[in-house]
Amino acid sequence: MTDYYDIVLALIPVSLAGLTALLVSLGMSVSVSIALASTVTLGLIAHAMFINGPTVTQTGSEVGADASADSARHDGNPQRNRLSVE
Repeated sequence: MTDYYDIVLALIPVSLAGLTALLVSLGMSVSVSIALASTVTLGLIAHAMFINGPTVTQTGSEVGADASADSARHDGNPQRNRLSVE
């Protein structure tokens, strides 16, 4: 199942390469095209981080995360699960 963050990760290189190619084909220089396309890409990243950022519940699981993944890594100890990286 594709999540919002999977789509954002796929759109980062697509928007950078696609918009650069589009702007170059419209007659802009490569350096200006890359700068404008990277601004759009930074907007995607900022939206994913700050506007629609991942939130953590008191049990340490991400809101909207797959329930099977949460149950697989949850051992009942909220302190241990809060910041654990597995």
